[in-house]
Amino acid sequence: MTELRYAYNTNGLTSHRLSDALSFLADTGYAGVALTLDVVHLDPFADDAFTQAERVRARCDELGLGVVVETGARFLLDPRAKHEPTFVSASAEGRARRLAYLRLACDLAGVLGAEAVSFWAGVPKPGVDRDEAWGWFADGVRALVDSHGGRSYALAVEPEPGMLVEDCDGWARLAAEAPGTTLALDTGHCVVAGAYAPEEAVARFAPSLGTVAVEGMRRGVHDHLPLDEGDVDLPAVLRALREASYDRLVTLELSRDGHRAHEMVPRAMATLREAERA
Repeated sequence: MTELRYAYNTNGLTSHRLSDALSFLADTGYAGVALTLDVVHLDPFADDAFTQAERVRARCDELGLGVVVETGARFLLDPRAKHEPTFVSASAEGRARRLAYLRLACDLAGVLGAEAVSFWAGVPKPGVDRDEAWGWFADGVRALVDSHGGRSYALAVEPEPGMLVEDCDGWARLAAEAPGTTLALDTGHCVVAGAYAPEEAVARFAPSLGTVAVEGMRRGVHDHLPLDEGDVDLPAVLRALREASYDRLVTLELSRDGHRAHEMVPRAMATLREAERA
């Protein structure tokens, strides 16, 4: 069976310089980094963002780290509104800003040699018709595929509980209407929303996986927990990934634990290795 490759998301390393975080991950046995473009690590709107990306690419090459680009920074586009604007914002200007940002993220992903760019739909605000919001999202995804599809990285849509696309079936509907994307499967989200257990989602959607995330999560509660907590059967998830011959990075997101990353980074790796043996 396939040997799995693990990465850690930089949104859980926000108290570390990016250069220090990369060395820390490599020294702890990770094969990659899930780089959340943000004001802390590689601000995509910085004047020298592409120069920074070239340096990060060189450092990752030295350390043997693969890269996934994550685009879910909380206040990158609006310092006063979390995750706004999105593809389902009522404002056409806001939707255009989200598309421009994702295109920029894709350009940076090319410089970084990333294997995937992950993004999500967003949450429709009260008063927004969900059918209309679906049309906006599908249009935005088609526009992104038209400009940046078919490149060296996968365009991966992540279902998020509470968002317009919140489960794997929602992604499948989108994929039928806006071809050219893959599934960014967060296995923890499966115990919060959707019809599939995490390991079932891996098996069912294996041919469409662009990137996969793991973490602990309690049934019905969207709260990212350490891998050894919650209701996800981690050994079953890892076994399903190996049986599916999944060879892309498996990422871990603990965005609320940056203050204790010195503990969580090695703890997560130890938990993953134990789950593999199980």
